[in-house]
Amino acid sequence: MSLRGVPIESGQRSNLGAHESKMNQYWLYIMTNANNTTLYTGVTNNLQRRVLEHKNGTGSKFTSKYKITKLVFYESFARIYDAIAAEKQVKAGSRARKIMLIESINPEWHDLYEHPPKQDCFASPPKAGKARNDRET
Repeated sequence: MSLRGVPIESGQRSNLGAHESKMNQYWLYIMTNANNTTLYTGVTNNLQRRVLEHKNGTGSKFTSKYKITKLVFYESFARIYDAIAAEKQVKAGSRARKIMLIESINPEWHDLYEHPPKQDCFASPPKAGKARNDRET
């Protein structure tokens, strides 16, 4: 597995927007507020639904409090263990490393929910309810 080309464990990284089995797709994502001053990192098995929850103020107390509504980075993984390991690596890194990661795919910090590089992860309507594999941090 890797995070934007930096190996963190054996296995394979899923490319951003790559076509994969929807049954086993997990997402590491980073969101921010309008001024790009506060970052939030999470993992989910339904990126579209989770981002909509954050945008609607129901994602978590933290994202609601700091008005975190802009998706600036995401990466898909075939295994939840790989997504969680990547999340831990991102969270352990400095803000500068998080910024480098974001800018590796989104140098202008566009909202990728509104302007995704590929439409794959946002093509179907969100599922209702919170999935077991969602992690809030």
